[in-house]
Amino acid sequence: MEYGKPCTRCLLEQAGRQDTAKLIEEKIAIMPPKMRADEPLYKSRLDICLSCDDLVGGVCMKCGCYVQLRAAAKQSHCPSSKRQW
Repeated sequence: MEYGKPCTRCLLEQAGRQDTAKLIEEKIAIMPPKMRADEPLYKSRLDICLSCDDLVGGVCMKCGCYVQLRAAAKQSHCPSSKRQW
């Protein structure tokens, strides 16, 4: 494993964490549909996260969550004090 500067403003797959990304995708897939954000909302949330300075390697530095999992939950919200979504 190569160590260096953490990938900023990227999601898990781009950060080289494919195993974790796969687990997150599986968790989203088993989330009950009524609790899951629809695809346009999910993508919109991820776009906002990708432009956030608090995103490092797919993890939100405000709360420590995997942003892909948080964005997939319909009733979830951005943990930033600006509450971007």
